[in-house]
Amino acid sequence: MKKGQIYQGVAGEIRFPNRTVVITEEGEECVVPNALTGQTVEFRVEKARNRRYEGRLLNVLAPSDMEGARDVCPHFGRCGGCLYQSVPYIQQLRLKENQVRHLLDSVETEYKWEGIKASPRQTNYRNKMEYSFGNEELNGPLTVGLHKRGGFYDIIPVQDCRIADSDFRVILMYTQMYFRMRGIPFYHKLKHEGVLRHLLVRKGLRTGEIMVGIVTTSAISAELETYAEGLLELSTSGTIVSVLHMINDGLADVVRADEVRVLSGRDYIFEELLNLRFRITPFSFFQTNTYGAEVLYETVRGYLGTLRDKEVYDLYSGTGTISQVLSPAAKKVIGVEIVEEAVEAARENVLLNHIPNCEFLCGDVLKVIDEIGDRPDVIVLDPPREGIHQKALQKIIAFGVDRIVYISCKPTSLVRDIEVFKASGYRVERACAVDMFAGTQNIEVVAVLSKKPGDMRD
Repeated sequence: MKKGQIYQGVAGEIRFPNRTVVITEEGEECVVPNALTGQTVEFRVEKARNRRYEGRLLNVLAPSDMEGARDVCPHFGRCGGCLYQSVPYIQQLRLKENQVRHLLDSVETEYKWEGIKASPRQTNYRNKMEYSFGNEELNGPLTVGLHKRGGFYDIIPVQDCRIADSDFRVILMYTQMYFRMRGIPFYHKLKHEGVLRHLLVRKGLRTGEIMVGIVTTSAISAELETYAEGLLELSTSGTIVSVLHMINDGLADVVRADEVRVLSGRDYIFEELLNLRFRITPFSFFQTNTYGAEVLYETVRGYLGTLRDKEVYDLYSGTGTISQVLSPAAKKVIGVEIVEEAVEAARENVLLNHIPNCEFLCGDVLKVIDEIGDRPDVIVLDPPREGIHQKALQKIIAFGVDRIVYISCKPTSLVRDIEVFKASGYRVERACAVDMFAGTQNIEVVAVLSKKPGDMRD
């Protein structure tokens, strides 16, 4: 095959993350992201080197036999958010489980695989969405939504999105109408001109409290108080308790703020999880699937077993949700997190939940664990998608604890780190997957690492 040429083929095995091997009639193989097993697809070769090919999906010419889901999202195929919407949920779970098993089996052969746990909700489960301002086509009207699959500039309106809470759709369409009528331009990422950048919506699915954050450049001249007043008049199942104006003059296309102004209410909402209450600010890390998070944390708690008189390190602790879930069973839990806002939120939450045995330290895990002094009995790891810095990994291993529970939202990073653990005398004892992202290709994995007999350290 030649770079730039267009070919057809049948999609075969999917490997994480959504890398599908497509086989042409001539028997050539090309990795084509976003193709589903069994589909006949048209693709363009983007990379060709030493008979190894990578392509870009152009069209689905014939569906897969596994695509039989009912009530498929009308935005499916155009929006870049979901890959498995057309596949019945039970088959989605099999696809994800097979991908995780393929990766884990490549580094460990003797471990107990405990299957995949389903999300309690498969639709309307997301408690946070970040939408972009733009247009659906060049010079088209202002649009608020998600990026088109395979595109960087085109924005797809997603008023019928299946995975976001229904109130998000009401807020989304009101926001689009409001700013369209006033002719306020979106921020153009190439020209660095314009005003409107992002719309952030968060909701406590158990409390019903909603936060709306409008992200603009500092060049905005419109009075946003009127926008906030209109939001409060919307008919939503939850209650809007926080409307924020976030100013971002940075060049990167990410949701961030140089300054946050409260337009209405307060700058946080509350959510409840496993009988604990959490205060969530605009940029607090909190699992986007509240009900799925309960399954995940119950799994972690079960994997750790009895923690009586044991000290637990919760590394990459975020807002301290796992620390607080584990605290009733442990002697003490120390969380380490580099994001200062997350640490502040964690400290506020332990006071809110009257938890006396949780301590949170702010800083890079690589540096902070040298300063703690205490030696942990058990370690919980929940690192970012790219896994653990190799120097930090060596320091974690040096503690020589008997058991480590590793939570990963990117199984390829997990497998890379497992190889380092294995070289230092650990083995994968048991593992499972937890589906936090129904309809998408993403998956959480929980693995228990234990010291091999004869490799115990003092």
